[in-house]
Amino acid sequence: MAAHAANYLTKTANNRLGLWLFILSDSFVFGGLLVTRFVLLGDQRPELSQGLGLAVTLILLLSSFFMNRGEVEMAHGNQKGFVRNTTITLALGIAFLIGVVGVEWPLAAAHGLTTDSSAAGAVFYIMTGFHAFHVLTGVFLMYVVLRLGRKGHFTAEKHWPVEAAAVYWHFIDVAWIFFYPALYLMGLVAG
Repeated sequence: MAAHAANYLTKTANNRLGLWLFILSDSFVFGGLLVTRFVLLGDQRPELSQGLGLAVTLILLLSSFFMNRGEVEMAHGNQKGFVRNTTITLALGIAFLIGVVGVEWPLAAAHGLTTDSSAAGAVFYIMTGFHAFHVLTGVFLMYVVLRLGRKGHFTAEKHWPVEAAAVYWHFIDVAWIFFYPALYLMGLVAG
């Protein structure tokens, strides 16, 4: 039994290192997109729905709260609390995707902001699209973890996948905290 526990701890440590290396490398891509935004647009920004931008940001921040609660619940062995909080996180992640891809993109396109209309359009769609892809990946990861959690695959002592999903989800939130002001708040509206 002790050998099995030591093996689990070694695998978990290696997995943590791998996850943090992935997040570090992915941070460079997000950082590159931020640099691109400021190089191409300078003190200009796309004309976007301020209310919708704030709403999707609040949804994503709230989802991070519930993901943290879900992880803490599992760390304390509370499967019901884990399932409840992770389900809420999953729903909020989907709401964020609907807000950005399903509402903001068509709204922006209706106002003439497209990938080929201007640099502002190209920057907006690549930044939000890249982030939305990460949110979609996080939603899928959460769905898998949620299904496994419902089946009792995790315990207070062994719940690395829950921790990994939470770390990834928080990384996505942090990336959006930089993207939101860069796209919605900084600069004058591009004409």
